[in-house]
Amino acid sequence: MEKIGFIGLGNMGRGMASNIRRKQFAMMVYDLNPKPVAALMELGAEAAADVAALGRASSIAITMLPGPKEVSATAATLLEHMAPGSLLIDMSTVDPETTDALAAAAAAKGVGFVDAPVGRLAAHADRGESLFMVGASDADFARAKPLLEAMGTTIHHCGGPGSGTRTKLVNNYLAIILCQLNAEALSLSQGFGLTLETTLEVLHGTTATNGQLKVNWPNKVLKGDIAPGFAIDLAHKDLSLIMQAANAARVPLPVAAAAREAFSAARAQGHGALDFSAMLDVQCAVAGVKPPRLA
Repeated sequence: MEKIGFIGLGNMGRGMASNIRRKQFAMMVYDLNPKPVAALMELGAEAAADVAALGRASSIAITMLPGPKEVSATAATLLEHMAPGSLLIDMSTVDPETTDALAAAAAAKGVGFVDAPVGRLAAHADRGESLFMVGASDADFARAKPLLEAMGTTIHHCGGPGSGTRTKLVNNYLAIILCQLNAEALSLSQGFGLTLETTLEVLHGTTATNGQLKVNWPNKVLKGDIAPGFAIDLAHKDLSLIMQAANAARVPLPVAAAAREAFSAARAQGHGALDFSAMLDVQCAVAGVKPPRLA
């Protein structure tokens, strides 16, 4: 049986790792925060002393980390200690250059590599309902698939290594830009003195509807919940990755540039740790209107 190592037990990773363990996979976990490690130990997982120990013990190692810097450093240590024939799966949102470098480094060590960034929200991860965009060879995809099925309900094999990361950047570009557009639209509705409920009924019945406004926001900012599921800081990071990748591909994204500056302003005002739906509150403050809330 495979021995699974999981590094990164944050808002998303904790739920994902928990669902793997609930499917009775042998598991070792590591995180700088001892609390989620303790929670996984209660489910029967083993705690690793460090990244190197997890690499030595795991036939499949999974990373779910904040960004390229953390992923690169962690993967470098893992690959020093993982045995040839093992598999490294990175589920973080990073830039294509980082993913391509990891794939090459893994291949040089005789280790398989899968990039499988995650779609949907932390609540979906908790319920085992995540969506995965997977870049992998057919053989590595087949090996990773039972773990992906333990963590989610929707799996897209997007192509070879690196295609999952690139698909995730396209997805997050739309999700994050729509967040800023929603913020501007609803703050405009309040500036016009409109009723939130009626405005939403209209928007939900036209082509203006999108998943942020219809699915995510009613459970977050419009209910007054701006605790981070996906933080403004992370959205800003993703927009930066998206723009960097787009620039490398010579694809202009003027709306992305403007949206990133809106997220930059929110971070400068100290809101970076809030959920990215809180861009509504930031936008309303700029507009001088009261943030709308559903009853």
